[in-house]
Amino acid sequence: MDSAGMRRAYEVVLVEVDAGGFEPPGDGELSAEQIVAHLAANDQLMGAATEAVLVGSPFAYYDLETMHRPQLDALVAECGGLAGLATLFRGTSEKLCALVDRLGPAAAQTPVQTRLHEDVDLRVDEALPWGRTLDLHIRVHLPKHLAQLRALRPELHAHRA
Repeated sequence: MDSAGMRRAYEVVLVEVDAGGFEPPGDGELSAEQIVAHLAANDQLMGAATEAVLVGSPFAYYDLETMHRPQLDALVAECGGLAGLATLFRGTSEKLCALVDRLGPAAAQTPVQTRLHEDVDLRVDEALPWGRTLDLHIRVHLPKHLAQLRALRPELHAHRA
């Protein structure tokens, strides 16, 4: 597999993260820090799944959409806030892209039990070729969280002033 599309998707998210200046979230929403913590933790899980596929080990991938906020908050604290999280996220995304570059066509077709829940946009609970799961990450997961980050921009929250 070629990670070029994945790298482009990550770069767009990282540009947004690096711009900073996010407002606090509304009730029940994730903060920018929590979103980036979620993305970095999810990259680590996807990296572990990709490593398993590369060595032929069985693996199940469950997205971290339901990760508990205390876990996200602990990662935020561990990284010291958004700047540290951006560094972590840059590293986890680069590692995942490097692993994806090692996936050949046969490995990309390896079925991996996958569970994804992206609100009402996407519900998967079945074995998918790992390349398909990676594609969903690029086309659905990353854009969803990019939109969440952009929604935390001050110009979208004039009503809070």
